[in-house]
Amino acid sequence: MSQIDEIVSLTLARAKRALEPANRPPGCPDEFVFVTISGAHLYGFPSADSDIDLRGTHLLPLKQVIGLKTPVETAEVLGAKIDGIELDCVSHDLGKYLRLLTRKNGYVLEQIFSPLEVFDGGHLEELRALAREAMTKHLVHHYKGFFATQEKLALKSTMPTAKSVLYLFRVVMTGLHVLRTGEVEANLPKLNESVFRLPLIPDLIARKVAGKEKGRLSESEFKAAYAEAKKLEAQLDNAFSHSPLPDEVQNYAALDEFLVRMRMAY
Repeated sequence: MSQIDEIVSLTLARAKRALEPANRPPGCPDEFVFVTISGAHLYGFPSADSDIDLRGTHLLPLKQVIGLKTPVETAEVLGAKIDGIELDCVSHDLGKYLRLLTRKNGYVLEQIFSPLEVFDGGHLEELRALAREAMTKHLVHHYKGFFATQEKLALKSTMPTAKSVLYLFRVVMTGLHVLRTGEVEANLPKLNESVFRLPLIPDLIARKVAGKEKGRLSESEFKAAYAEAKKLEAQLDNAFSHSPLPDEVQNYAALDEFLVRMRMAY
C-alpha cells in the first residue's frame, strides 16, 4: 500500500468514527442522505496532516420545509477535531442540493461521485444515476471559473508550492475529462495515468505529500508547471464545443420525484 493509500484509508476510518453519535460534532445533521470525502484526499495528493473535508446532503423535517419560515438549508461545521486532525463538514438539505445539481455545479457532482464514502443511507447509487442525467456541457463554466480562482491564488503567492499548481491541474483535468466523456473523475493521479500522462505530475504530488519544505517550487519550476496547466486550460472551449453532453438538464421531473419521495418517507 502506498503512502497516499495509507493516508486515505486512515482518513476514511477517522471520518466514519467522527460521524458516530457519540463523536458527531455539534451542528452536524441527524438525517444524512450521504456523506463523502472531498478535498486533497479525493484529489489524490493528501498529506498526513491534511484537513478532512466531509461533504454531503441531509433531509430537513417536512414541517420545516413546508412552513412559513424559510429553513436554514446548509449545516456547516468548521474546525472540529478528530485525532488532532481538523475536520470540516458541510451539508445541504436535499432540496437545495438538487437545485445546485441542476445549476451545472461541479462541486456537487464531485461529491456525489466521490469513491470515499463515509455514509450512505441507501440512496447514493440512485442519486448517482440521476446526476449522470443532470450533467450538461455548461459544466465548462464551473471549471473555467474554478481554474481562474486557483490561478489567482497561485500567482499572488510569494512562495510557489507544488500544492498551488496541483490544484490547477486537478481542476482543468477533471473539467476536460467530464466534458469529453461525461464521467466525473476528481483524482489527479488517475486522470494523469490514464489520460493526460504529464511526466511532471508524479514529482509534484510526491513533493506535496512529503511536506511544506519539499513542496516549495523554484521560480523556474513554477513557471514550467504553470505553462503546462495553461495549455490544458486552453483546451476547455474546444472540449465544450465537441462535448457529447447535452445543453440542458434532461431529468428535472425525475429529480423532483426523487425529492418528493425522500421527503414523504422522512
